[in-house]
Amino acid sequence: MTFTVNSYAAFSKDTDLVPHKLERRDLAKDDVLIDITYTGICHSDVHEAHNDWGTANYPIIPGHEIVGVVSAIGDSVTKVKVGDCVAVGCLVDSCLKCGPCLADEEIFCVKVSTKTYNSPEPHFPGHLTAGGYSEKIVVRDHFVLQVPKELQAPELLPGVAPLLCAGITMHTPLTEHHASKGQKVGIVGLGGLGSMGVKLAVAIGAEVVVISRNHKKDSKAKELGASGVLASTSKEELEKHAGTFDLIIDTVPFDHDVNVYIPLLKNHKTLVVVGHVGPFVASPISSTGLIFGDRRIAGSCIGGIKGTQEVLDFCAKHKIISDHIVINMEEVNDAWKVIGDTASRYVIDIAKYRESNKKA
Repeated sequence: MTFTVNSYAAFSKDTDLVPHKLERRDLAKDDVLIDITYTGICHSDVHEAHNDWGTANYPIIPGHEIVGVVSAIGDSVTKVKVGDCVAVGCLVDSCLKCGPCLADEEIFCVKVSTKTYNSPEPHFPGHLTAGGYSEKIVVRDHFVLQVPKELQAPELLPGVAPLLCAGITMHTPLTEHHASKGQKVGIVGLGGLGSMGVKLAVAIGAEVVVISRNHKKDSKAKELGASGVLASTSKEELEKHAGTFDLIIDTVPFDHDVNVYIPLLKNHKTLVVVGHVGPFVASPISSTGLIFGDRRIAGSCIGGIKGTQEVLDFCAKHKIISDHIVINMEEVNDAWKVIGDTASRYVIDIAKYRESNKKA
């Protein structure tokens, strides 16, 4: 059995998102039905829909930064109850039995980790998973997260949605590379990911420096808690900060020269890439700065369900939400055209969209 909900979908890499009647599966015994309240817009949504990574399966209903309310549960579900304020991030299924799954790294499931959208639907053969640009979503209970009570106020909830991707994407490298109080952490780029990274690193107690091409975002960086901005185009500033960083997280979502950041690290420290997916061709990566200093370049890919719940709880403790701009569903194509130009994340008011469809 199935049911139909309203959504917005991409049908090709060259066309705008358009209204789409989406077929959802009915609940299995371990499923949760969620009435979506807000969905954040991630740069990955744009990349997937435009087939920038060569993985697009159309139609694509994007959205993996989801906040909503439980409206029904399967017979065996005990993790949540109807009426709970919950969230869904980048994953909705995995085998839960392999080594990575048992280590709380479902994203690396050796069988298959099912993304929230644009993945084959394991419980609905012939269909793709469909994300949060829709009124409702059905998710296996293991992959449903609890929104802490401290973050459930109406004025906070839109800013919670981006924590499901931007939050965990920045939280994972900070924790895996042991960022701590008194350390110096560099955040390359001050878009949606970068601004979240600044907030999290500051809450940990680190000294945070934003690394940008110029000083246009000085005031925003300091507003978020950073000590300042390092202009990567300034030879003088690069020399001043050389060998002083304990960790640098690179959030830039396109091909760029990472060689300028490597000498900024202390010996034995790491540059973590979280933004750009694909080859670095703008400038070949030189091993000189890596070898003579035992420095490293690493990648980081979101995190597991346990880690995502941890970042929600951390943000609740430190009163952190994402800077955000709430938009109507009908404005999504305009938002896609300017995503990345602001440190705020665009968040779609899905509750308003659902109510408007009821009146139509």
